[in-house]
Amino acid sequence: MTDARLLNRIERNPDVMLGKPVIKGTRITVEHILELLAKGESAEDIVAEYPRLKPADIRAALAYASAALGTEETHWARVPA
Repeated sequence: MTDARLLNRIERNPDVMLGKPVIKGTRITVEHILELLAKGESAEDIVAEYPRLKPADIRAALAYASAALGTEETHWARVPA
């Protein structure tokens, strides 16, 4: 599945979870999925815990995070020694 199709699984609505990106048709945020993955849960564990999710939703959350970070600008300030 292409990133564009994966990203179509994500929606932002100011009336749902304060506008945070969620898996379409749910109140499960991209942030929550990423937190679970960071804690070591597998995609299979997450899908089992949240039956409304599909494996593609986990990949969509990762694609969304990657796209968001890909447009982020980082400015480093050097601290004088």
